[in-house]
Formats: sequence, structure tokens, C-alpha cells
Amino acid sequence: MNHQQKVRYILDTIGEMFPDAQCELNHSNPFELTIAVLLSAQCTDETVNKVTADLFQKYKTPEDYLAVPLEELEQDIRSIGLYRNKAKNIQKLCQILIEKYDGQLPNTYEELVELPGVGRKTANVVISNAFGVPAIAVDTHVERVSKRLGLAAEKDTVLEVEKKLMRKVPRDEWTITHHRLIFFGRYHCKARAPQCEICPLIDVCRYGKKRMKSQETRKATHKSKAT
Repeated sequence: MNHQQKVRYILDTIGEMFPDAQCELNHSNPFELTIAVLLSAQCTDETVNKVTADLFQKYKTPEDYLAVPLEELEQDIRSIGLYRNKAKNIQKLCQILIEKYDGQLPNTYEELVELPGVGRKTANVVISNAFGVPAIAVDTHVERVSKRLGLAAEKDTVLEVEKKLMRKVPRDEWTITHHRLIFFGRYHCKARAPQCEICPLIDVCRYGKKRMKSQETRKATHKSKAT
């Protein structure tokens, strides 16, 4: 199996495992999605969804976020990590949307990454999910899984991982592959407890093979000491 065949095999396998993978951040429009992704940095989607359930009822527009003192917005998102910095970025972002974009969220990657608190990952999530533009956003799950499966090198930066995935994955599959890699990493190939024992990709996973061999060696050593 050459590398191109391996990539196709990986894509098809995770597609069978998670055919309905999609963005798990609750939102009803591009603006809400941007706020949700901004809040999700170093935080779980589950926690963000709990916060935005009330947040999105209270704040509907950029003007709403600017109509309250910063301290009030901080309290509204207090259960989320880095809430003070995120509250500041939300208000700065909303101010720019009003002044530069007539209160509307821009729909291009180049404009989105210029907004406070919006990096490459957030911009890619927004353009792909809200505007239908093919993109691969690299979060911790995508980075971890890509390196474990050999789609990227262990020392690659997040940007390098993104570029390699864009080269290897067909463009029309970028967005769904992003979601499936997240699901694969979130629910199967977890950071501390990957399910290598039942993984259908173990044959093409150097990390998994190494981990399984290490476990077998430990078991053999333990058994030898016990006897």
C-alpha cells in the first residue's frame, strides 16, 4: 500500500466510523458560530454549549455585546477558560463588525483572521461550516490523529499539519474530513486512552503498533516477574 492508497484507506475508514460527523458547537448563524469557536479555545464543546445556551438568548447582535459593561460579559462566560481575555476579544470583534462591516460577519478567510480572537482554526471552521467553503481546521484532535496516523510528521507545526492535509485530502472532502478526524480523536483515538485494541486503522498506525508492542512487553515482563 503506497502513501496515496494509505490516505484513501484512512479517509474511507473514518468515514465508515463517523459518517455523520459535524460541528458540535450549537449555533444558528455565522455570527454565533464565530463566538462559539472563539470561546472553545482550550475548552470543550460541551462546556461552550452550556454557556451559549443562555448567552445566545441574551445577545443576538454585535450591538448587544457592546451594550453591557465588560464585567457583565465576563460573568456571563465565567465558567469558560480564559474568560476575561475572550470577553475583551468578543467586544473588540463586535466593535469592528459594526464599524467596518455594517454589523455583518465577513465571509472570507482573509477578513476573518483580522478579527480579534479569530485565528486560522476559527476562520477555517467558520468559512467551512457557515459559508460552505472547503477548509481543514486543525485543532488538538486533528493534529494528534494526523501525526499518529502518519499523515503529518511528529515535529510538524499546526500550520504544517494543515498544509499537508490540504495536499493529501481531496479538496471536496476537506470539511467532512476535518469533522471526522475530530470525532475520531475525540471518541476513539483519545489523547491518553486511545482504543488501539479495537482500532480498524491499527495496521497503518505506527503509533498504535508501537503502543501495543510496548503493552505486550510490559505484560510479558510482569508475567515473568510473577513466576
